Amino acid sequence: MVQINFSLKEVNCKIVYYGPGLSGKTTNLEVVHQKAPGPSVGDLTSIATEGDRTLFFDFLPLNLGQVAGMKTKFQIYTVPGQVYYNSTRKLVLQGADGVVFVADSKRGKMDENIESLKNLGENLKEHGLDISNTPIVLQYNKRDLPDVYSIEEMEQALNSWNAPYFEAVARDGHGVFPTLKRLAGLVLETLNENHAPRRSPSVVAPKGSGGGSTAATAVATRPTETLNATATSSTGKSTTRVRTTVSAVRTSAQAPTVRTRTSGIRPTLITSPRRRKRQTGMWMGFIVASIVAATVLLHLAGIIKIWS
Repeated sequence: MVQINFSLKEVNCKIVYYGPGLSGKTTNLEVVHQKAPGPSVGDLTSIATEGDRTLFFDFLPLNLGQVAGMKTKFQIYTVPGQVYYNSTRKLVLQGADGVVFVADSKRGKMDENIESLKNLGENLKEHGLDISNTPIVLQYNKRDLPDVYSIEEMEQALNSWNAPYFEAVARDGHGVFPTLKRLAGLVLETLNENHAPRRSPSVVAPKGSGGGSTAATAVATRPTETLNATATSSTGKSTTRVRTTVSAVRTSAQAPTVRTRTSGIRPTLITSPRRRKRQTGMWMGFIVASIVAATVLLHLAGIIKIWS
């Protein structure tokens, strides 16, 4: 489960090394902790159980990319290999963003590899995850031994969903960092897909009556940028294209201001009945006042007599 530390601008991801007992999980972690630059790794913590250990430490690589502009820190864990520690496996696997499955290439170990991989799938399912959709990298370890399974045999028995795989000799450091780097890349790709800003979808208006249609597409970036919209309307044989440019400026002290410039269409003013009635009354009052004033003037000039 991704944890975001906004104060440090860090995204914390969890990677778990899974596999059968003595396959090389602990060796992988010890090599990473020893060979990674000192400032990029935290203290190596070990929880000892009878016959096995659970190790974990923080790893802050600076060259694997960012998520939403923040640094990525990986919390790396191993799980006990023995089957009777399954409750501990489940606990460690909880919230994992990616898994390295370390398989033992030595002949005679395939049944243990298959059993552990099946157990991984069951435990992921209990946490609501699917093994085929979770970022997983397979590591075929102990390739330096004289009697090992071929890569084709390992792939056929373990890799039914075509996950990335690496050959490794963990005790010599061979294949350790390429495995971790590939998984970290898969985790970051998944996080960026899930948390990257998404573009506003296109808006298509429903068809109107009479066979005409209207389609509009708008792309918005930031509130202070220009929003361009192009609308095309067609009815029968005539076609009218309207291009509208809207500049919106948002400030914290005032409401948004929208300026609209439209070319190609003459605006039509529609007056409400109440306003028309008010305007008619004003004109009638003006006419009556003009008639009264003219009559008074003619009476004063002696042209007409209003009263005798």
